[in-house]
Amino acid sequence: MVKKKTAFVCSDCGAEFPRWQGQCGECKAWNTVTEFRVSSAKAPARTGGMAGYAGLTDAKVQTLDEVNLEQLPRFSTGFKEFDRVLGGGVVPGSAILIGGSPGAGKSTVLLQTMCLLAQNMNTLYVTGEESLQQVAMRAKRLKLPTDKLRMLAETNVETICQLALQEKPQIMVIDSIQVVHMSDVQSAPGSVSQVRESAAYLTRFAKQNQVAIIMVGHVTKDGSLAGPKVLEHCIDCSILLEGSSDSRFRTLRGNKNRFGAVNELGVFAMTEQGLKEVNNPSAIFLNRAEEQTPGSLVMVIWEGTRPLLVEVQALVDYSQLSNPRRVTVGLDQNRLAMLLAVLHRHGGLQVADQDVFVNVVGGVKVTETSADLALIVALVSSFKNYSLARELVVFGEVGLGGEIRPVPSGQERLKEAAKHGFKRAIVPIANKPKEKIDGMEITAVSSLADALEALF
Repeated sequence: MVKKKTAFVCSDCGAEFPRWQGQCGECKAWNTVTEFRVSSAKAPARTGGMAGYAGLTDAKVQTLDEVNLEQLPRFSTGFKEFDRVLGGGVVPGSAILIGGSPGAGKSTVLLQTMCLLAQNMNTLYVTGEESLQQVAMRAKRLKLPTDKLRMLAETNVETICQLALQEKPQIMVIDSIQVVHMSDVQSAPGSVSQVRESAAYLTRFAKQNQVAIIMVGHVTKDGSLAGPKVLEHCIDCSILLEGSSDSRFRTLRGNKNRFGAVNELGVFAMTEQGLKEVNNPSAIFLNRAEEQTPGSLVMVIWEGTRPLLVEVQALVDYSQLSNPRRVTVGLDQNRLAMLLAVLHRHGGLQVADQDVFVNVVGGVKVTETSADLALIVALVSSFKNYSLARELVVFGEVGLGGEIRPVPSGQERLKEAAKHGFKRAIVPIANKPKEKIDGMEITAVSSLADALEALF
């Protein structure tokens, strides 16, 4: 008989305890410790020395140059933006986790992808949150080909894998990991233990049978993936579908990818017939007003393996409060506080009594430091009520000493800006191109004072 042991796990942080307790000792949350039972593997009999462990595995030790380096046979999803985020396509045997807020379009984009792939390969779509009739209604509304997509409505992981062995799909979708469960785990579906054990079981199934599995994951109120952190560690690729309900654009961002670059960005537009990919995202983010206003400026950021032109807006206004407000949308608020101090020390501009509001147009989240110089220039433009040239583009990192530091891929950023009709650029002196770019005047600066003098 296989012995069963009992464990107590916190549903918030995943910490384990030998007995039940009202408060978690790790995250200090109350009433989050739940009981579940796990099967303990039987230890191998040991006859003496190391001989008792002989014959337990067929694995062998080999040198690194003996490993087969043949290219993994990726296959396309049918969406170039989706393939870009995945690193060039789907790798057989990989476990992919896609998350997003309710209504972002996770099930829609996966249903579109699976209907297209079903025309040329064996596929299996497992739905646990919706009935088969509901999925069929959505496919009919989106006018998708439904004659070859195999469907299954099931929530038991063991049953799903048994049926998958019979169907032999090349790619399988689990919608979602929070509703499936394993029979040996006694806790409710969606709990830490169920999510962890189900994801580990599906990942092993994907590796052993060379089946690509895409798991849909829910997100918490702060936008992070729900469930234990081990869920993101055991899968191969973690991507997040972002987009507010009032915006027609969705961004697909890669957070982890064992088979490609991380932080890749794919842009989709939500239409009546599902998600349509946007091949030139810079064009939609540069939908600017006809009349240039103070505090508005275009910068070039780097997302994954391509440049992206976005507009940053700043508003500096006199504050009626004792503590002026610092509000950012799409940028780090701590980074803004640091740049305001640099602007005061090395730019001679005091905004301690001013409210500062910063917004990145289009809902793009900027995490890299190449937006520093553009943000400072936009702040000065708003403070002085001075409109900048419409054909101007700015990028560069600003140090605490007021120096302008170079950023990666400066040449590619300038070429992208020139392709969209920009005629002047303010860049770090180390990013000045050796060859002249046709139709663009490039001003290279080494300090914040030089940049402000060249513009104002």
